[in-house]
Amino acid sequence: MAAYKISVEKGHLDFAAGHFITYSGRAETLHGHNYRVRVEVEGELDENAHVWDFGSLRRMTRRLLDELDRRTLLPKENPALRVTEVGDGVEVHYMEGRYVFPRQDVVLLPVPNTSAEMLARYLAGQLKLDLLAAGAAHLSALVVEVEESSGQSASYRELLGG
Repeated sequence: MAAYKISVEKGHLDFAAGHFITYSGRAETLHGHNYRVRVEVEGELDENAHVWDFGSLRRMTRRLLDELDRRTLLPKENPALRVTEVGDGVEVHYMEGRYVFPRQDVVLLPVPNTSAEMLARYLAGQLKLDLLAAGAAHLSALVVEVEESSGQSASYRELLGG
């Protein structure tokens, strides 16, 4: 079966965010990246001989990135962390360490770690919902790539059933 594919990666599909990752028995120091994002959708052509409108895909992606931009990204599903909202702040406990962040500067994500792989999976899941709500039944797959530094990226591919 043949399929077409389009991708978007320019037009300010980037965001800056802080994070840290836990590994077996240790945690990185809090640091940040200037992330860049690339999105591909695959599928059959629509009645206008398009897979999907570039501008629409870019706007959907940009809206999601705006929610992450200039925030600290914290995983809600990390068993090594205890994340609690206390008043107008968010406390994170890891072993003997403790971080406290202003609530408005934090995005709590439904992931086990804020790795590039998990950020790609999270963004793909959100874009899938937006695409399906916008009538993308003819699309068959979605790929999101998150680059955390030049030459270092992770991607996630999800089938859409189109």
